[in-house]
Amino acid sequence: MEADVHIGRRGTNSARVSKLIALGLMAVGLGGGVRSAAAEALPAINLQLSPWTVVAREKGIFKDEFDKIGTKQVNLIASGAAELLGAEAAAVGGGAIAIAQRMIYPATVHRANGLDGVIIWASEPSNRYRAPILARADNDAIKTVQDLDGKKFGSSRISCYWSSPFEVLTKAGLPLDSRDKKGRVRYESIDNATVAISAVLSGATDATTAHLAAGGFTGVWLTGKLKVIGHSPDDGIYVNNAGRVTYFARRDFVNKYPEVVKAFLAARERTREWALDHVEEAAKIIAKETRVPIEVATFQISHVGEWEFMAGEPSAERARNAIKTFQDWYVANGDDILSEHRLSNEQVDAFIDGRFFAGGEYSIYN
Repeated sequence: MEADVHIGRRGTNSARVSKLIALGLMAVGLGGGVRSAAAEALPAINLQLSPWTVVAREKGIFKDEFDKIGTKQVNLIASGAAELLGAEAAAVGGGAIAIAQRMIYPATVHRANGLDGVIIWASEPSNRYRAPILARADNDAIKTVQDLDGKKFGSSRISCYWSSPFEVLTKAGLPLDSRDKKGRVRYESIDNATVAISAVLSGATDATTAHLAAGGFTGVWLTGKLKVIGHSPDDGIYVNNAGRVTYFARRDFVNKYPEVVKAFLAARERTREWALDHVEEAAKIIAKETRVPIEVATFQISHVGEWEFMAGEPSAERARNAIKTFQDWYVANGDDILSEHRLSNEQVDAFIDGRFFAGGEYSIYN
């Protein structure tokens, strides 16, 4: 029997979010208890409720893959409308999610802030449409990135909503404020999507950045109340490196349950292929299970900026090089978090768990 757990969260700062993730992933053995022996099956696993996971559940793909290894219960944990970006792995109601989805930049920041986790899957490179800079559609004073000089920008600090505009604005000569230095654009960290949208629509801030296919942003985008005023460059750091999607988990969980991780990745790949071949049916499932209009669900599958159904990066070395490349660039350009807590090359190499990439013992690419 499967259960949905709905989570509500209140405001916090970036450091507390990282701490919550570390604590959440350590809680209750990551979805069903700690095994006493390596060969013992994991009876239940808690995963994020998302567009692709509800499809995997509805079409029996999770059952097919997890039954093979003795995991009989898959619980999908829904965040609810008050979700804070970065708090995916916080423990709730006596459980925690086993595998968390985050873009590779925030995943790296969480690791640098102390999360003892590993990346078990990384996506292909991103694209310029995945995290655009947005302003209110009727704000005639803001038409291009250059119009943000001296204006207010609000977004989640440990996310693509910072890493993408940081590159765009830095290259435009309009750096964002940091903790240590005033920039040309006033920056406010806002971890709640609803608040970030409301701030732009009300005029409290002048711009934000978001994934248009994210549940909190798709609806308002489809109403025409927002406009795009800038994109990450096609040949830039974000598109090719920092904008990749990842799945990561606690190192001890991965070491105890590598077959569970492989089953999860196999289920994701099967679901991705099925959804892209059956967009209309998949959208109906997503609309029902995540409680969004069918237009939103269809957009979340088909928009060029979607990320739930991206293809994987089979090469562990390319994934490692992506982290090393973007970390060097962000540090050189004033990233205050990674400047203080950057990962060494050895830590980056260990962060990408090669067992789940091409050539690895538990790879779905072999």
